Amino acid sequence: MSEIGNSGGDTKRIGGRAAAVRESAKRSWKVLAILILLFLLLYYPVGMIMINNIDDDTEFVPTGTNVVAGGSHAVDMMAGLIDREINVNRWTANDPFFMPSAALDNMPNYQQGIISALARFGFELTDQIGRTRGSSQTDPDLQEAAGLLQYSGTKWAWDPTISLLPTAASEEQYEKARSSLISYNKRLANGKAVFERRADNLLATLDRIALDMGSSTATIDQHIDENSGDIIDFQADNIFYGVKGQAYGYYMLLKALSQDYESLIKERNLTNAWAQMLASLKSVIDLDPFIVINAAPDSQFLPNHLTAQGFYVLRARTQLQEISNILLK
Repeated sequence: MSEIGNSGGDTKRIGGRAAAVRESAKRSWKVLAILILLFLLLYYPVGMIMINNIDDDTEFVPTGTNVVAGGSHAVDMMAGLIDREINVNRWTANDPFFMPSAALDNMPNYQQGIISALARFGFELTDQIGRTRGSSQTDPDLQEAAGLLQYSGTKWAWDPTISLLPTAASEEQYEKARSSLISYNKRLANGKAVFERRADNLLATLDRIALDMGSSTATIDQHIDENSGDIIDFQADNIFYGVKGQAYGYYMLLKALSQDYESLIKERNLTNAWAQMLASLKSVIDLDPFIVINAAPDSQFLPNHLTAQGFYVLRARTQLQEISNILLK
């Protein structure tokens, strides 16, 4: 009887341990499920906060391999800005859905705005500043850089809409453009490339920049005309940060160009006019609302940030045109 009793006790103990193991496993699964849920809930918002960076530092100075002694300051700036947005801040406009930065929209639009300004100036380098006359041969490095900077900023390493095979990512193309710019600047420093410092070359470049800024104000004007006062406007901040990025890119390039054309600017008494134009562009850059609002232009209670931005862009464009008129004389 005692053996039977002991056997029953062992069975109960074994059953109790099995139940404890099952209960422990249930608790472990619950903890794991809670941790996974917390991860999913925090992954995107925390990741977005960590990655988001509207880098509008107007005191930025290119460093390292981006700077070539004896080269163009504007080309140094182009290489430096590409390096900063690709390798330091990281490019976000082409991030796939499984990365938290894919949910960002302000930073990607801002970065693409910067690249759009660099791409426009890249064409002017190729067609105007980087060649002796309109009939002379274009510089191969500048031509390649200008073409690469036109590449879409939203292309990831794999795009099934184009090919099932890996494709060239946006940042890879921009990195190649940076290498071409540095190569050109090295040849320029060695006297084997052209950087024309004539008034007509600068005039043509400023006119094209002014036209590009005019296109941005037209986009702002159309959006305000069609959507101002809407309760929900998901496009206002995209336009705002795209234009802000463009203004930042042009501000940094024009600031660097004032060093490349320092003698001409002093000779034509453009120092004050140039400074005023840069100040207007900086006013565009300094606009930093917590939420971009596209209220009715005559609203009593809410601002219209696109209207404010458009005003400063137009003022900078007008001042660019005034500088061009002086260069014509």
